[in-house]
Amino acid sequence: METNSSYVGILRYCAVIFYDGLLLFSVLFLAAGIAYPITDGQVNIMFQVYLLAVSFFYFAWSWVNGGQTLGMKAWRVRLVANDNQPISLKQCLLRFLISIISWLILGVGFFWAFFNQEHRTWHDLLSNTRLIVL
Repeated sequence: METNSSYVGILRYCAVIFYDGLLLFSVLFLAAGIAYPITDGQVNIMFQVYLLAVSFFYFAWSWVNGGQTLGMKAWRVRLVANDNQPISLKQCLLRFLISIISWLILGVGFFWAFFNQEHRTWHDLLSNTRLIVL
């Protein structure tokens, strides 16, 4: 794994989030379209859990298989464990859940990167992961 271990800058981090946000929106749009005939267009708890699972699968599959989502590949960023090894499924789940909490409290966990010397967010710190520039 070729890395220079430099910290991902805030602007690059935001670009990755934006790019992956667009891609995730597309994936969720397709997933909702597939579920539409089954749900008759009704949004219920099962539908929301389904979309949450699809979201988790999008990120977890990418992170476990190469450490990069498409947005990360475009911006030459990789997610690794603190010891530069690939991350585990447990770390994926923890990172995903903490990032949701971060968004729910007005993005405070993401804004933490502005104050952290290594530009790490709450979900980076609590899941023992970090983003590196390739």
